Amino acid sequence: MNTQTSIPGTPHTTDPDVYIDRAIADQLENLAYANMARNPLAANRLLEEIDRAVIVNSAELSSDIVTIGSEVTFRDNATGNMQTVILTMPTDADITSHRISIMTPIGAALIGIRKGETIWWQTMDNEVRELTIHDVISNNHDRGVPNGAVPR
Repeated sequence: MNTQTSIPGTPHTTDPDVYIDRAIADQLENLAYANMARNPLAANRLLEEIDRAVIVNSAELSSDIVTIGSEVTFRDNATGNMQTVILTMPTDADITSHRISIMTPIGAALIGIRKGETIWWQTMDNEVRELTIHDVISNNHDRGVPNGAVPR
């Protein structure tokens, strides 16, 4: 965990651990580098999350951890509003269907976080917000997990 003093726009001292599926870790890293010029806020956040993540095999990834294809219900701690979204790769994103891309600031912040944890994210307007994960429903099919592995 990060133990540095909290500064707006940087990880808070209470950032939860991050777990990322080995089957997609390299793909996410390549995606972040490919989007660095076009979307530096999300790309840098995604790289930070990958860098601090514990990379695990698909079978070791608990079903209460957010990954690509997960349906996530979270509360915006500033407003109290609850929202349910599905975290997707950019090509599958569709905001009208509540499918958000990993290459958005909130999508990059959600990856690898466990149900019950609170995480910060920075909006495009440089506002730092916090959200708390209330539920995670894994969808193995959308994650593209090889060989039909089922998360634990």
